[in-house]
Amino acid sequence: MTTTDRPTDGGVEIAPTVEDTARDIASMEIRGAAAIADAAAAALAAQADASSADSAAAFRAELRAAASQLYETRPTAVSLPNALRYVLRGMEGGDVATLRRSTIRRAEAFRRDLEAAQDTLGRVGANRLRDGDVVMTHCHSTDALACVAAAVEDGKHVEAIVKETRPRQQGHITARDLREMGVPVTLIVDNAARRYLDDADHVLVGADSIAADGSVINKIGTSGLAVNARERGVPVMVAAQSIKCHPDTMTGHTVEIEMRDEREVLDVAAHREITGVEPGEDAELVVENPAFDVTPPRHVDAIVTEHGQYPPESIVMLMRELFGETTSDPWQT
Repeated sequence: MTTTDRPTDGGVEIAPTVEDTARDIASMEIRGAAAIADAAAAALAAQADASSADSAAAFRAELRAAASQLYETRPTAVSLPNALRYVLRGMEGGDVATLRRSTIRRAEAFRRDLEAAQDTLGRVGANRLRDGDVVMTHCHSTDALACVAAAVEDGKHVEAIVKETRPRQQGHITARDLREMGVPVTLIVDNAARRYLDDADHVLVGADSIAADGSVINKIGTSGLAVNARERGVPVMVAAQSIKCHPDTMTGHTVEIEMRDEREVLDVAAHREITGVEPGEDAELVVENPAFDVTPPRHVDAIVTEHGQYPPESIVMLMRELFGETTSDPWQT
């Protein structure tokens, strides 16, 4: 077993799989909270399997360094640190061989539970959908799609209005996945959402994080859609596995909103067309590209999890049950 020849700043070696996974998460080759959590757990298992540490202390240091590198890739996707916490807290043993086995077992258990959680969540969410319902979606969420899939499996006819979701157009992925289920799809540009809400029975979205007060952190544009849906009387359902609960918010932590590369919004050619100069040469043109926004709980009707459905104001009860009152970051200890 070998690790990469390039040590981290702390002098420990990181397995190539961890480096590859971190890069794919940061570049959004791996996207979606569940997929990110699954990849992170698998990467820690790979680190454990590849470790050539000669002591328990060195092994633990390697796993913490690997987890830290993974954590830094997507600060808003809380499923990532929740996955890292789960795996690292399951490391047990006083020697490298025992630590290796326990870490790999813990990662495998997390991935099994994660797969089962989405199926369970889908069945819970499907109970809110009636035969003939039309859902409006935003971005791409495997949790939200699981609800539709379960409803279709139950024999319900469901149709979808799918927002493109600029600037990365993740709605195109949603449209493809829904068509593969046999769901009729109407694809619309983001600015047309208000017009088409009158044709929708539900707004169905996922979440990257759920705060303790029931606020939903999801792809930019979710909050505006929820406000319009509330005005139109269209219920907003958020499908989110419990790994997306943000336990740090119970102690007053504010969820960080990730700012992504301006080139997702304005490429080099477009920048030249607007300004006549290269990107970075016009100080009076600022391009901001927030990846997420925050939807207050008053605009959300239900948060659907694998543990059941909750009014947003009650999600803190589930959070306390799962994570306790406080959390820490084991990769920093």
